[in-house]
Amino acid sequence: MVSPHPTSTAPLGIPSATGDDPPIPAFLGAAYDDLGVTLGPEGASLRVWSEGATSIDLVIFDAVDLDWITATLPLAPVGGDVWEVRTADLRVGTRYALRVDGPAGAGHMFNPSSLLIDPYARGLVPVRLGEWRSVVVDDAFDWQGVAAPRTPLDRTVVYEAHVTGLTKRHPDIPPALHGTYAGLGHPAMIEHLQRLGITAVELLPIHAFETEPRLLHQGRTNYWGYNSLAFFAPHAPYATAEAIAAGPDAVLRELKEMVRALHAAGIEVILDVVYNHTAELGIGGPRSSFRGIDNRAYYRQHDDGAYIDVTGCGNSLNTATDAAARLVIDSLRYWAREVHIDGFRFDLAVTLGRDGAHAFSPDHPLLRAIVDDPALAGVKLIAEPWDVGIGGWQTGNFGAGWSEWNDRYRDRVRNFWLSDIDYARRAATSPVGIGGFATRLAGSSNTFSEERGPLASVNFVTAHDGFTLRDLVSYDVKHNLGNGEQNRDGADTNRSFNHGAEGATDDPHILATRRKAMRNLLGTLLLSAGVPMITAGDEIGRTQRGNNNAYCHDSPLTWLNWQLAPWQEDLLAHVRRLVRLRHDNPALRPHRYAHAAYEVPNSSVIDWYDEHGETMSIERWTNPAHRTLQYLAQSTPEQGEPNRILLIVHGTEHPIDVTLPEIEDVTGYVSLWSSVPERPDEDEPVRAPGEVIALPGTAMHLFRII
Repeated sequence: MVSPHPTSTAPLGIPSATGDDPPIPAFLGAAYDDLGVTLGPEGASLRVWSEGATSIDLVIFDAVDLDWITATLPLAPVGGDVWEVRTADLRVGTRYALRVDGPAGAGHMFNPSSLLIDPYARGLVPVRLGEWRSVVVDDAFDWQGVAAPRTPLDRTVVYEAHVTGLTKRHPDIPPALHGTYAGLGHPAMIEHLQRLGITAVELLPIHAFETEPRLLHQGRTNYWGYNSLAFFAPHAPYATAEAIAAGPDAVLRELKEMVRALHAAGIEVILDVVYNHTAELGIGGPRSSFRGIDNRAYYRQHDDGAYIDVTGCGNSLNTATDAAARLVIDSLRYWAREVHIDGFRFDLAVTLGRDGAHAFSPDHPLLRAIVDDPALAGVKLIAEPWDVGIGGWQTGNFGAGWSEWNDRYRDRVRNFWLSDIDYARRAATSPVGIGGFATRLAGSSNTFSEERGPLASVNFVTAHDGFTLRDLVSYDVKHNLGNGEQNRDGADTNRSFNHGAEGATDDPHILATRRKAMRNLLGTLLLSAGVPMITAGDEIGRTQRGNNNAYCHDSPLTWLNWQLAPWQEDLLAHVRRLVRLRHDNPALRPHRYAHAAYEVPNSSVIDWYDEHGETMSIERWTNPAHRTLQYLAQSTPEQGEPNRILLIVHGTEHPIDVTLPEIEDVTGYVSLWSSVPERPDEDEPVRAPGEVIALPGTAMHLFRII
């Protein structure tokens, strides 16, 4: 049976406000409970919210002929702008749609002839291009006692991946499972993830989505999936052909089997969710759901009905209205409770935090409610802290309980290892010193508050959007002609460096320099304080041939190629070593920032030394000629023994001799990892304090202090 929506006379799981408690947002009130289909022993109810509607009909279709209407039932208003019908005609497997009528005029787009998707539909089936039927889905599933891993945030290593791209070409996954949920849950894929050491897979959108008409006209597809059609239904084309043929129940079951398999392997599942806009696009776009149910209430717009587009996608969901805010909360609850999803990465999250005047507030009731909701307790919440509207860049400004993609980290790390090196080749000096890089390495305390600490920062060097790691060190400019937009799309500022040749080359020196640059970038990412995110394929040096916006390519360009050259095997070995070292050394992953005046539990106390083993001077922090430091971090655990590491960072192309610091209680430095060799060394020699380490240009070396 379908798991019924919880019913109550008070907001779900949230106590009434008393005393100085903030008032409970209206969208958490009982008036918004049980929207969508709720099955019961004597039939089902359908509840739909629309402030402006004058009538709503439930239209039921034959199970095979999706144009054959078998029943039309009116919904009645029951208060709070909610309409309801109870009927035995709604049961598991029923195909249905909504017809909504209402007033004409500015901002309204009612059309009683349109067959609309129920916003709370758990399953969809296509009728023809751009037309869908909602489906009542059986939510029952045997989780076999497999529990969520609940990985602490400090031990989390995120792996951003696309369901299709990750599995499409894997030779050990059966062809019938290529590009599917089942393929991702296959033992061969799980083995790679476990050996890599990542703790969470962050999937590009798997909410049901569709390709924009513009791309279809060009013969392209929306590969990434940032064009949500429905917020409760999984994207069916990611299921196996067998599951698709069996219907939405089987699609949902395959997705849950994938989650169960990953959980059994100790791997969490985080979803990239797109609540900021929908596939209805701008005015004149499809009328598939919200636009026909209540355009005025669901989308941000001016008084004359013109859309306020802060997403760059044609429309913006108006979470300042109670119905839209509740829709987001209910969707998150569904995926967390019914599908056992462990976390969410919110695309263009600033849009969700805009108020009725369209200004962002970190105290927006929806953002607070997501953090405070007991149904989402323990769920990881990651914001993409920007959109394209006024005041849209908000990195560091979300509240407690949120982590954020740290674009400042990305830009500084890329600058240090790539564009600064390019500049130095041209100008014979670097543009800046090492101070800004060190701040990012130590957890971005200049961006995130003391209360939130370094774990508020999700560190990344690459993501799905932009160059791959290999392309970042191989191209100076984007090469996006294949996207059909005359190379106008995609970022122009990439902070990349081709190291002497644009793209493919046979020059052995350039190739070796690129490989070391990749090792430096990955070493920085995995040894920095904060939560690291690896982009799938970077561990094996995947290329998109210079395309930094491959959103419209479902092809070998975007699929991982698992046939690895020896240098790719070597790079993979480096990533595995780095992830393991991060796990083994708590000093690399503090919970909190240290304080100069008192000890902070679960922080890392940091000392900085120059290449001579002397305390870093202010002049050396800022002097572009001095880009070498030694980063000593000591953990302050509440339980267990302290851990100390020393990381040497050398940021110029000139070789250098580095003297290990002589510190009173230090007897030696155990060599753990270096970015210099093509393949990580297996032995761990011990170096003495005061010993000199010779480094080539641009290198890193990690030690454990004994």
